Amino acid sequence: MSKGLPKRSEDYAAWYQELVKQADLAEHAPVKGCMIIKPYGFGIWEKMQRTLDDMFKETGHVNAYFPLFIPKSYLSKEAAHVEGFAKECAVVTHYRLKNSPDGKGVIVDPEARLEEELIVRPTSETIIWSAYRNWIQSYRDLPLLINQWANVVRWEMRTRLFLRTAEFLWQEGHTAHATKEEAIEETRRMLDVYARFAEEYMAMPVIKGVKSENERFAGAVDTYCIEALMQDGKALQAGTSHFLGQNFAKAFDVKFANKEGELDYVWGTSWGVSTRLMGALIMTHSDDKGLVLPPRLAPIQVVIVPIYRGDDELEAIQTYVQGIIEKLKRVGIKVHFDARDTHRPGFKFAEWELKGVPVRLAIGKRDMENNQVEVARRDTGEKHTAPVDGLTEHILDLLDDVQQSLFKRALAFREANTRKADSYKEFKEILEKHGGFILAHWDGTTETELRIKEETKATIRCIPLDAEEEEGKCIVTGKPSKRRVLFAKAY
Repeated sequence: MSKGLPKRSEDYAAWYQELVKQADLAEHAPVKGCMIIKPYGFGIWEKMQRTLDDMFKETGHVNAYFPLFIPKSYLSKEAAHVEGFAKECAVVTHYRLKNSPDGKGVIVDPEARLEEELIVRPTSETIIWSAYRNWIQSYRDLPLLINQWANVVRWEMRTRLFLRTAEFLWQEGHTAHATKEEAIEETRRMLDVYARFAEEYMAMPVIKGVKSENERFAGAVDTYCIEALMQDGKALQAGTSHFLGQNFAKAFDVKFANKEGELDYVWGTSWGVSTRLMGALIMTHSDDKGLVLPPRLAPIQVVIVPIYRGDDELEAIQTYVQGIIEKLKRVGIKVHFDARDTHRPGFKFAEWELKGVPVRLAIGKRDMENNQVEVARRDTGEKHTAPVDGLTEHILDLLDDVQQSLFKRALAFREANTRKADSYKEFKEILEKHGGFILAHWDGTTETELRIKEETKATIRCIPLDAEEEEGKCIVTGKPSKRRVLFAKAY
């Protein structure tokens, strides 16, 4: 199945693109820069979505939905926000088509021009805060904790499936609070939710931090993020949580009467993750044989492949495995029995390996006679036989072990590829030779940050929240620095 898959060590970008296609996750759409997420890929996204949605609701959030289209005037109300997104916005100018006079298809009807252009949402702060103005009058209406699952459009010129497409799926939380302290607490709480999801479900270790002013979300006071390291040594921003201060409340005149009866502007947050997490999942764990999925997010956790000669043996195996399947399903394991008679077992083994199914069971005539199955785990390729008696408990333990092993492997990789640099020369040498995360001192100026980016293509991924104070000197200017920040080349 994966004979045509390039090696990661030879061409990582080609390996990634081919893996997404061959594992049946997604493909390019007829619209340039867009993608079609195929059923298997969407099955993974659904598990991410359901898990995150439960986590959001556990923290008191509820779902709503807001329009795809945003009046241009709304986007103009918050200056930093419009400046940050202006170059990525798709604009609707007309509302009707008509047949072309020459009979060749349709054309835009020039008489159907909109009085005000509509922006296809790149993010929804402006349309949501315009609604909040009507929803919030008093401290009794706060906090307002709302999330929406939606698609957004950012007109990207250079695209890559899941990682960067013109249209993508995401969730965006938008909350309003009575005090600055509550809003900051919410911002940090949701960052922790994202970090927990990344590590406990994606088996992907992340570093929590705050963005530099230059990397901050347009219109935010502070942007918090989780950063992960991919196998090619590049960083990937896996989620962001923004403290908006009172910026959007002031832009849209969202005030509330506090307990003393005084009017004040509310404090806001926004936070989101997208289908970019699919790319992160692929690049964190997968190998030259194909996809490697952590069990907690795998649409199929166990696949059973029959080894048989003739229809009679296949029928006997089908009858035999029914009890096994029922027991596995009863404890919540997602299991699939591959009874296709159009492909040989070897083909099926390769196909399910390519698709990253965590555990494979193989059962033949001799296995039935010995009341056992062959068990193979995707992450290590190890095989062993296991008795049918107690198999359910064995598989549960194995799936948990695979989940934990993937996290430990990814963490070990990150630790081995995180280095300190004490000079600009050393910084450049590490980037050139190793890549990965680099912890280095920075003087805190945008000028120095942009110089490093221009000269090395490395950016400040974040100022780690757990960074200890450490007196030092900026690797570029030699000016004093109190802590190291995290640099990397990134997606």
